[in-house]
This record gives sequence, C-alpha cells and structure tokens, in this order.
Amino acid sequence: MAQPFRIGVMQLTMEPLDEMLESARVMDRAGMDTIWLAEAYPWWRKHGMEARSSTVVSALMARETERLTIGWGIISPFTRHPVQVAMDARVVQEAAGPGRFLLGFGTSKIFLNNIRSQTRKTLGPMRDAITIVRGVLGGEPFEYEGDTWSASVPGLQPEAHAPREVPPIYVGATAPKMQALAGELAEGVLTPSITTPAFVRYTRENVGPELDVGCTIVASIHESDRDLGRDGAREIAGMYLANKFQNIKGAADTLLELAGIEMEELAPVAEAMEQGGRLAAKAKVSDSLLDRCKPIAGTPADCIAAIEEYREAGCTHVMLELWGDRRHEQIRLFGEKVLPHVRD
Repeated sequence: MAQPFRIGVMQLTMEPLDEMLESARVMDRAGMDTIWLAEAYPWWRKHGMEARSSTVVSALMARETERLTIGWGIISPFTRHPVQVAMDARVVQEAAGPGRFLLGFGTSKIFLNNIRSQTRKTLGPMRDAITIVRGVLGGEPFEYEGDTWSASVPGLQPEAHAPREVPPIYVGATAPKMQALAGELAEGVLTPSITTPAFVRYTRENVGPELDVGCTIVASIHESDRDLGRDGAREIAGMYLANKFQNIKGAADTLLELAGIEMEELAPVAEAMEQGGRLAAKAKVSDSLLDRCKPIAGTPADCIAAIEEYREAGCTHVMLELWGDRRHEQIRLFGEKVLPHVRD
C-alpha cells in the first residue's frame, strides 16, 4: 500500500512552552501535515536551553490545533516504562481526537548518558516496548514477559471512557539492525538529523518498500534571497554536527559517510559550539559542509527541488528542522509557496 507523501516539522522541545504552542498553531494554519516533537535532553542546558517533556507538550499542542497530526519523534522506552508510555499516549489521543497522533520510539543514547543509564542492548528492549505499548493500547487483557520489560494489564471494560485505537508506531533508527526491526514491527521509521538522499536510499533498503520513511532534514526558506534562505539551515546544521561529534560519534558514522563528511571536519564546529554557542558553531559551517548536509533551504524553488530529490530517494514523510529568525514567517512561506507544488 503506497504511503501518502507528507510534509511536517521536527520541533525540539527546548524552547519556552508559549513559543512552541504558537509555532504549532502557525503550522496548523499553514497546512503542515505533522509536527514531530524531538524530546530535548539535558545536554542542551550547556547552551542556554532547557529540556522539556514531549509527552506533556504534545497533549497541550493537540488542544491548541485543529488538524495537525502530533508525533513523538522520539521518546525513549529507557526513560519511561512502556506501560507508562501507553498511559501518556492515551492522554494525547484524547486531546487530539482520532487519527491525529503518531507514537515514535527511539533509544536516545545521549539522554541515557545524562541519566547514567547506558545500555549495549537496544534491539530486544525496543521489541519489548513496541509489543507492550500495542498490547496495552489494544484494550484486551495483556500479559507479556520480556527480557527487559514485562506487563500484566487487565482488559479495557466496554463502559470505559477511553479511545480504542492503537496509533501508528514509528522507530527512530540509524543502524541497519534497528532499521530492519522497524521494517518488521512498525508502521514507520524516523531518520536522524543530517539525513541526506543517500541515507534515505540506505534506509529504504533496510526497511523495505512499504514503510513510511520520515526524514529529519535541516531546512530554512526566504522568498527571494537564496543566501538568507540558507541561513537558518546553517545554524541548525552547526548545532547538530557539533552534537554528532561530541555525543554520538560511532552511531553517526554511516550517516556522515553517506553525506561525504569526515568526522575530523566537525571538530572546529564542535569546539565553537562548546566555547561560543550555536551562533559560533554556525560560523564554522562552510558552504561546502552545508551543501553536503543536503538541506531543504534557499528560495521556494530551491526547496521544491530539494524535496523532490528526497522523494525520489524514497522519503515519504519530510520532517523540516526549521531554525533561525522569522521561523513563523518561514512556516507560512513553506505553506504558501512550497506545499502546493509537492502535494500528491
């Protein structure tokens, strides 16, 4: 069954709540399909920002919007027991209404560093988590004994006031075995920031032809000036390239290799981020480095062409990472000047 092609935004939950809610309202009005909440981990405190819970923010966003689908992109089962995840999911389902919630799981190794809870085992726990969440949300009596997590949950009574649907489950995955697990168990896979068309093709080979492939892509737009249109993408690329150098070197190897980026190139970006914050890191992202990140950035025509390149590579769900000044104006521009040209 062919996946509909969707355009959404990946929103980091490290900004003030009122700002995030207003961004969601702007996306709703602009015609975006989805907003994915990337749970910010405490590492961002080093750079003047605060980690906020995606599960809480998502319910509030659902109440503040009318048609926008809300996704967790991602939360970690290592920080919440899967039964608790199912409980949180019910709240978002109630707040959003039918068909407006997507549940994204991922390991979140950086978060595990912050809570001193690293693990070498990820595939078995992810299988447990998906099985438990589906079983609990399905409403039937559920018993499960897993290697990492287990559950014993009574069935949902007919008179219970609760949604009855199981939301689509997505897995955030970079490594081939986790991507294959997503292909086996989930409705979709979510790729990490600095995804390129080459990484989309790699992912599609690992998950098969049917899965929804959601691609996290640095993005920004200006109505007429290409350089200004690339400015916000340069800033968020700097933030994430520094993050990959500092926190997830091994896990990012294939991602960077397929982008043609050497880890050594990121040392100046990471050092600038550490010493001077995101604007200093932005200044270290050369045009060549930004080009290899393959942003959806520039003028509307540039963005349309980039989206089509991602679609041809096998992406079925673009998740724009928007940053920089004028973000609400950027969202409106995407809605007015880009979305009508890339809709199915």
